[in-house]
Amino acid sequence: MNRHIKTKWIAVFLGVFGVMQLYAQPITVTDVVGREVTIPAPAKRIILGEGRQLITLGLLVPDPVAIIAGWTGDFAKSGGLLYNEYRKRFPAMDKIPLIGTSGKETVSTEQIIALKPDLAIFGAGSHGPDAKSTDIIRQLEAAGIPIVFIDFRLHPFTNTVPSIEVLGKVLGQEQKAAEFVAFYNRRMNHIQGTLARQNDLKKPKVYMEMIRGGAPPGSPGKGNLGEFIEFVGGNNIGTILPGEVGTLNMEYVISEQPDVYIATGIATPGEPGLVIGQDVYTPQTQQSLAQLAARPVVSPLNAIKQSKVYGMWHLFYDSPLNIAAVEALAKWTHPELFGKLQPHGVLKEINERFLAVPLKGVYFAELKQ
Repeated sequence: MNRHIKTKWIAVFLGVFGVMQLYAQPITVTDVVGREVTIPAPAKRIILGEGRQLITLGLLVPDPVAIIAGWTGDFAKSGGLLYNEYRKRFPAMDKIPLIGTSGKETVSTEQIIALKPDLAIFGAGSHGPDAKSTDIIRQLEAAGIPIVFIDFRLHPFTNTVPSIEVLGKVLGQEQKAAEFVAFYNRRMNHIQGTLARQNDLKKPKVYMEMIRGGAPPGSPGKGNLGEFIEFVGGNNIGTILPGEVGTLNMEYVISEQPDVYIATGIATPGEPGLVIGQDVYTPQTQQSLAQLAARPVVSPLNAIKQSKVYGMWHLFYDSPLNIAAVEALAKWTHPELFGKLQPHGVLKEINERFLAVPLKGVYFAELKQ
């Protein structure tokens, strides 16, 4: 009997030891810029090179704030009422140390090292440290801090899925990442497949303005939101710009006579620009969108005259939530093919299945006459 019990306990011990060994295996990933990175275990103390990527972590981790050792302050500036919602849900946010404000030039490498993180997550191209921040990369690697690069901004449709997969591995959330990737691919494939079946697809001209308060609006060039427009079968008139983002000459815009006008913004009620996003109501968005469309600089456009005027939350451009924006753009650009798509319905499913803090409010709008 004693021998039997002893044998049983040895088997239990070996089983537990085997499980521990399984979870103790190092994790190796290849990030979106092609760097192979190995960490000893799922990361528990993370540096975020862009604070706004808290939303991305919240797709995979129930309490994303608990694993952040330090971050930049950009989410506080651009997140509006959504940032406040995260603070209510996770009061510990206020205690996260800053490594910089909202630009890569403000980032303190010394502060990052002092926080003793087990991983830094940077964007391939971002407002924070990115793949071109060679000095920061060199100093962190010399201090033994591994870095992975993700990308939802430069080339969203090439890098969104690999970025989520990388995050799933380094955070120990591969199953959750796989669920989101399956959800994402199913919806993207529907749009891509529908467009591919069209023999003679006409591509409406699209003019997009990125409204930033009282500053001159920018427009997407090649990459970034310009890729969104091209992906859904639109003709982005901003492709003449030399970079991802720039300012188009309005004489050129009027000469092109775009078929569709889209504004993006992050303004909260009472601020100039497109009022849209968390806890914003439809009348507030409609009023601000009508004011933008009534400006003399855009009122001569056919898109304005024919009421093809739309608005969306700007931060979709740098997030895996970009799938919702893609569906909105597909619907606005090709209503004959995608008129039944419901981008707010996409957000509802993402809220229910993935996000730590749900998106509530108006995130897409069509100007009503």
